Amino acid sequence: MANKNLNKAKEAKKDEFYTQLEDINNELRHYREHFRGKTVLCNCDDPRVSNFFKYFAYNFEFLGLKKLIATCYKNQDVNLFSEGTSEQAVYLVYEGDKNGNHIPDDEEIEVLPLKGDGDFRSEECIEFLKEADIVVTNPPFSLFREYVAQLIKYDKKFLIIGNVNAITTKDIFPLIMEGKMWFGASIHSGDRKFWVPDDYPLNAAGCGVDDTGKKFIKVKGVRWFTNLDYKERHEDLILYKRYSED
Repeated sequence: MANKNLNKAKEAKKDEFYTQLEDINNELRHYREHFRGKTVLCNCDDPRVSNFFKYFAYNFEFLGLKKLIATCYKNQDVNLFSEGTSEQAVYLVYEGDKNGNHIPDDEEIEVLPLKGDGDFRSEECIEFLKEADIVVTNPPFSLFREYVAQLIKYDKKFLIIGNVNAITTKDIFPLIMEGKMWFGASIHSGDRKFWVPDDYPLNAAGCGVDDTGKKFIKVKGVRWFTNLDYKERHEDLILYKRYSED
């Protein structure tokens, strides 16, 4: 059964679901060897709240990254650590710690304006996609199939979040069957909590406000989708047990 919250989000184009850092940590630990020397792109990320950008920035040296790029849609703030607003779409570039404190400081993160609105389908954002080795993000649920099609077109490695119902579509199911895409290692069942913007309507079951005043929504059927290999994919599935008279 399709999740009502996702359907409402699709109808209202309310796709700004911000992934929790815990969920990112639990999944990314299975792929650490894939990232050494690589350029990572997070191309659906609000820099004020993107835990994807924060994860890769704070683990830049640990993962051995070459470069981190994040693009944001218009009406987002140009300062990663502020709460203001701006009409300017920007992209952020981080190439590692430079002052020796092992923290991604403001002065180490290059913030540059985009010519357009930051849509992942725009020409300038596609240029970032061409530069990247691996794409990691939470794309808009209503554009998931189109987003995946772009990744496949440009032959990119990826780790993204989507709804499990996507595998039943004519665009995604063939990719699963052909071994071009599979489920990630974590999040096997149950609800996942996502932060949402302050103007998001909390009119469905599972919505709420946490102790810090941040709005959240619980979404069913969320899964990681990837074409990065991990060892758990190759473990034998035990389908028998030994009989005991006891």
